[in-house]
Amino acid sequence: MKFPNDSELANAIPARHSVRKYLSSPIPEEIRTIIKSEIQAINERCGFSFRLVCDEPNSFRNIFAYGKFKNTQNYIIISAPKGARNSRLCGLEGERLVLALQSLGLNSCWVGLSYSKNSDVFNIPQGHKIRCVISFGYGSSQGSERSSKSIEQLSNYTADSPQWFADAIRSVMLAPTAINQQKFYFSLQEDNSVIAKPRFSLVGYTEIDLGIAILHFNLAAPDHTIHI
Repeated sequence: MKFPNDSELANAIPARHSVRKYLSSPIPEEIRTIIKSEIQAINERCGFSFRLVCDEPNSFRNIFAYGKFKNTQNYIIISAPKGARNSRLCGLEGERLVLALQSLGLNSCWVGLSYSKNSDVFNIPQGHKIRCVISFGYGSSQGSERSSKSIEQLSNYTADSPQWFADAIRSVMLAPTAINQQKFYFSLQEDNSVIAKPRFSLVGYTEIDLGIAILHFNLAAPDHTIHI
């Protein structure tokens, strides 16, 4: 067993849905090792402070999490130095972990607010900021599909657009975002490059959401990668 390749991550996109309630089954040591190793690689490559936390249930026992989460004791802390670009990278690298978890037979959920930072595991380096966490485990269900904005609302797609662009935006449509806001826009240029930008939102999280969406785009159109 190893960390999934890009093709395997792309195949996980349609099957992956947000899951907040988990079985009490422990995470196998082999999977912990795979995810921990990838997190270490992300931190070394990007200068981030992502952290894997297992068998720690207290952070999801607060009033905001009550009734929404169950048996949530495994999660990944998404933290990095401040800045919009780092937020996008947090989204991209975090979603890569989410899709890997799906490929490895687990379920997950991006979590913005419904957790407590009282535990010592939330101590991060000075100058870094916790963006959110990713809860994961063996789901009590596989989750369900959600609604999406249309391909025309999320991009400048037309009937004359190339097939690879249409396929990539359809992958973007499946990207998880805060309260399903999908506040981003992808523009195909005349030279076949693509520009991706966030749109204004009172909710926030738009840079993280954009990073998640860019990963989906890149996995679906590897010959037209958008660089952050």
